[in-house]
Amino acid sequence: MSLTNYVTLGRSGLRVSPFCLGAMTFGEDWNFGVSPEESFQVLDAYLDRGGNFIDTANIYTKGHSEKIIGDYFSSGPGKGKRDRVVIATKFMGNMFRGDPNGGGAGRKAIINACEESLRRLQTDSIDLYWAHFWDRATPIDEMVETLDQLVKQGKVRYVGLSDHPAWVCVQAQYEAIFKNRTPFIALQIEYSLLQRTVEAELIPMAQAMGMGVTPWSPLRAGVLSGKFTRQNPPEPGKTRVKPDSPHLNDKSYDVIDALIEIGKQIGASPAQVALRWVQDRPGVTSTIIGARRLDQLIDNLGALEITLLPEHTARLDELTKPTLPFPCDFLEMVRPAIHGGMSLNGVEAPEWPLQPATDAERW
Repeated sequence: MSLTNYVTLGRSGLRVSPFCLGAMTFGEDWNFGVSPEESFQVLDAYLDRGGNFIDTANIYTKGHSEKIIGDYFSSGPGKGKRDRVVIATKFMGNMFRGDPNGGGAGRKAIINACEESLRRLQTDSIDLYWAHFWDRATPIDEMVETLDQLVKQGKVRYVGLSDHPAWVCVQAQYEAIFKNRTPFIALQIEYSLLQRTVEAELIPMAQAMGMGVTPWSPLRAGVLSGKFTRQNPPEPGKTRVKPDSPHLNDKSYDVIDALIEIGKQIGASPAQVALRWVQDRPGVTSTIIGARRLDQLIDNLGALEITLLPEHTARLDELTKPTLPFPCDFLEMVRPAIHGGMSLNGVEAPEWPLQPATDAERW
């Protein structure tokens, strides 16, 4: 597999690369990103290898991320290539402190945010427009209708949901379907070996609702990169990961040890193993990778070229098995009551603890 093994995103005809380039680190305005020149180098390398999917947001590095992408395609090395790529950005984050309508999912906020993003990106349209997070204060139908208007005006091509509860996503999708509005084609959520709770409701919901899943932070903010081990913890002030990070604990180090060992067996880096595990998950379409340096990007892209054996996946699955909320475990327990002791869709149900009735015993 490579970046040119394009896949359609959700229930749509939009073709994207299996790895999406995340641009949150484009710009140094948040004190952990990279310069425009270094951002251009990362973009060059990604596009040269056939990548076509770039993800940013209006609030990333205070708008500078969008501006860098706009400069790259309007007057930089990518001049003339704008229409060859899928640019995704997000609204919801407030860019104007003190303005209650500067962010959120209200009509005024969305339209203003879209115009501002188009200006910074220096483009006529946004290919995929994400609702960045859930705005509890705005009715879902207002957001759905406003996004549909932007699509009809040609300012947006497709829409998606990022970091919303599953029930909100379903409500939004049905608002779109039943009122003949533009449907949501994708779901962006945090998903990694250390964040698997999304497997309870969000991923099954996305599969049922026709949304392709684009995981963010597949390396859990660098924790699963292999840079940090029990013998080599992060040094204060030298990395974004702090020595007392809640993501670095005995369980995390057990997973990192397994990633290192599996990597040695198949000739891959720990980060490549972790990324491949995410990309192989059911429902996942395109995994968002972020890279501050060119060498990080090249290493991450190498994950597309490796194959995890079933025993490798099983080991990682067992090490990171999540505690899922009710009714997940209960439904698994009562599955035999539905199956009637038979295999269904190739799945063998576990033993039913209660003795079923015989023909003679049935009332």
